[in-house]
Amino acid sequence: MSLDHRLIELLVCPVCKGPLELLRDTQLQPRELLCPADRLAFPVRDGLPVMLESEARAVDAPAAPLAPAAGDAAAV
Repeated sequence: MSLDHRLIELLVCPVCKGPLELLRDTQLQPRELLCPADRLAFPVRDGLPVMLESEARAVDAPAAPLAPAAGDAAAV
């Protein structure tokens, strides 16, 4: 199951309401939605983003371990 790109464009960080970047795994499957401002990565499970702060993973470095897919940053 894949994420609808229209959905990604509508989603914002539930903490700061900022834009999110879609991160993909090595097979180019959606893995997480990253908020660069808060350095939180929200998981994508079974094609659905889990937009709960309690489920988010803290990202230590400004650059995420997974590379963002080209053109997948959500527009605000």
